[in-house]
Amino acid sequence: MFDAFTIFAQPEAWAALIALVIMEVVLGIDNLIFISILSNKLPEHQRQRARRIGISLALIMRLALLSIIAWLVGLTAVVFDLGIEGAPGAHGAPSFETAFSWRDLILIAGGLFLVWKATKEIRHSVDPSPVDDIFDTSRAAMNFGAAIFQIILLDMVFSIDSILTAVGMTEHLVIMVIAVLAAVATMMLAADPLANFINNNPTVVMLALGFLLMIGAVLIADGFGVHVPKGYIYAAMAFSALVEGLNMLQRRARRGKGEGGSAGGDH
Repeated sequence: MFDAFTIFAQPEAWAALIALVIMEVVLGIDNLIFISILSNKLPEHQRQRARRIGISLALIMRLALLSIIAWLVGLTAVVFDLGIEGAPGAHGAPSFETAFSWRDLILIAGGLFLVWKATKEIRHSVDPSPVDDIFDTSRAAMNFGAAIFQIILLDMVFSIDSILTAVGMTEHLVIMVIAVLAAVATMMLAADPLANFINNNPTVVMLALGFLLMIGAVLIADGFGVHVPKGYIYAAMAFSALVEGLNMLQRRARRGKGEGGSAGGDH
């Protein structure tokens, strides 16, 4: 039995908590973008319910994984090895791994699903012709079940990545639990504003889908042992969001001038 008061009497515990909360919130953004895009495909009266269910499932999965943390750490054990040489890297070492763990396989599968889903949503945005598919969220019929099913799949992938990150940053379970609760609470608060913002700004949807494509590619690369620093990914996302924000301000200014010109012409 751990003593929380003893743990938090140590300055390094507070530093680990702050760092882990920030990391969990950042990792939760990926999960939240996916939930927002899917929920916006539903009829309006079902959207908030789907977001609440999706985020609640994310919390349940994270807490469940924390409760079986020893098993989770075991996911990094090698399951099989292809036994082939990777292409030599910069220092003569293979540029990718040929030994795969369950974590690697889950990340690859999740990344492929995310790339497939984002590509399909982009195609639907460009060519909105109906497609008969149990995963199709462009139709009102069967939308809710299909959306929840997809949210569950991605919640599982993001939850495993989130908890493995937590395990790598601290050994104290209480710090992990607090960080996960703080991250999911932030997701819950930001869910409706983010989803509404995405829904009201169509160009942001394409940007968000581009983010999901990039995240999916990073998950696949991570599964193959090619580790892309998360800082680079989120810096690129932040820069892209900044550029899109400037474009939105420019469009708003042009609309304002156009309305002002029309009003002046009436006089």
